[in-house]
Amino acid sequence: MIKHPEELRTDSVSNFRGGKGEIQMTHFLETEKDEFKGKGRLFAKNVLKPGTSIGLHEHVGDFETYVILSGEGMVDDNGEQKSVKPGDVIITKNGEKHSIENTGTVDLEVMALILFD
Repeated sequence: MIKHPEELRTDSVSNFRGGKGEIQMTHFLETEKDEFKGKGRLFAKNVLKPGTSIGLHEHVGDFETYVILSGEGMVDDNGEQKSVKPGDVIITKNGEKHSIENTGTVDLEVMALILFD
């Protein structure tokens, strides 16, 4: 199966997880179509404009991996503030908390994958 970009679902989400601004999410896999085969719930590219954020949230029963594709930002990794840039990988395990904010001047593009623990 091949999915072309125009076939992917894109959402605009305001104040995601209590964050600031509006993020754009492009979904690569869909739970409604059982494309995760019960093993996960999100595989998407998130685009955060400058000043936009995904609010602090805890993962319960799952874990999330971010890969920074472009831009720069600040991650709250269980209460510790860390700067991120392209190529960085952020792993948030079951029971841990994180948030991310675009602190740069260009879009922050983040690949996000959430799998069940």
